[in-house]
Amino acid sequence: MSAVDHSPAAPFPAAPRRDTHKVAPGEIAIGVIIGRISEFFDFFVFGIASVVVFPAVFFPFADPTTAMVYSFTVFSFAFIARPIGSMLFRIIHQRYGRGTKLTAALFLLGTCTAGIAFLPGYADLGRGAIVLLSLLRFGQGLAIGGSWDGLPSLLALNAPPNKRGWYAMIPQLGAPIGFLIAAALFAYLFTSLSPEDFDSWGWRYPFYVAFAINVVALFARLRLVVTPEFTQLLKTRELEPSPLGELFRTQGANIAMGAFAPLASYALFHLVTVFPLSWALLFTKQSVGAILLVQIIGAAIAIPCMIASGKVADRYGRRTTLAVCAVLIAIYSGWTPVLLSGSTTGGYLFIVLGFALLGFTHAQAAGAVNSSFPSRYRYSGALLTSDLGWLAGAAFATLVALELAAHFGVGYIGLYLLSGALCTLAALRANRSLEIRDE
Repeated sequence: MSAVDHSPAAPFPAAPRRDTHKVAPGEIAIGVIIGRISEFFDFFVFGIASVVVFPAVFFPFADPTTAMVYSFTVFSFAFIARPIGSMLFRIIHQRYGRGTKLTAALFLLGTCTAGIAFLPGYADLGRGAIVLLSLLRFGQGLAIGGSWDGLPSLLALNAPPNKRGWYAMIPQLGAPIGFLIAAALFAYLFTSLSPEDFDSWGWRYPFYVAFAINVVALFARLRLVVTPEFTQLLKTRELEPSPLGELFRTQGANIAMGAFAPLASYALFHLVTVFPLSWALLFTKQSVGAILLVQIIGAAIAIPCMIASGKVADRYGRRTTLAVCAVLIAIYSGWTPVLLSGSTTGGYLFIVLGFALLGFTHAQAAGAVNSSFPSRYRYSGALLTSDLGWLAGAAFATLVALELAAHFGVGYIGLYLLSGALCTLAALRANRSLEIRDE
């Protein structure tokens, strides 16, 4: 027995668990939220630029609506690239480790983001400028897919049993905070500069800032991920890539249901962030600065709504919380044509109410993804499900909404949002395993 007791290969869980006690959930939460703020700031810088910059700079040959459609098409490329990036960087992870993979992914993200800042417009490079913009956007998607570090899953698994919903909410705070910073920066530049200066160089500044934030986020996340304590904790919780064949064979239903469960949240995500800007520019006389200000207020409201969602999920359960949110989104979708077709105040209410609802529902979207997998498959399963969920629910949301509004009227945007809510309810009904697991 003594040979076995002292062997480093003995499969006793007690030893590694003593090491894991050195890492508090709060430490993990800091790394997660820094990474998410960086990711969503990048995301919204490109999203806002897709409305207020790219149609004029890269598609001046088209009418305003068509130019916006082209711009939103390029916007979707990152979502298409995310699953591909996850698979490519998986190879780097397996061969060279998590730290090398994260460094390579964030280096690619920073390079593509800075590259966009230096891009010449259509007037200087012709269609070559569009090709380069598309390639850099696709590169951003590859990098985001590869930047998954497993910390959100680790946070959920190490949260106190009675605060699972609260800790699942924490990573999602990166979305409203990232949007608030990006929108505030664009609003300042848009209102402070002349149209000529903004179109010439002002719009490039947020991409420089995004590059700087990526550098800070890289070192902050590496400081956590590569430490022996975190490495041991990740291994103890089995947060390592699992074989893809085995993953699809044993967890195929969870992947499909997990991708559809947050569909209502992902569809609403872009309809209150990126789409209102395009709606204001193309179909109303409202200024971009005014819309951005209202959206900043909406993002600020979304933060306490997220916090409230964490408390509600802990008390009533995540599945119930998501179902109630889907019903509220369905009700909200019925008011979409009234709000968007009415007065300026109606449009503002559409944004503010949408952000409040988004904060409440988006707070538990990632938690639903994480909780539907046993620990052995949680790392790869959560990553793949998240990629597919964003692809299905968000990649083409702005494009579809714009086309529906332009050709059929804003009432069809409500139907589109309603379809997302129904998909969420159907997924929750089909898969009752979305409650938090403790294994």
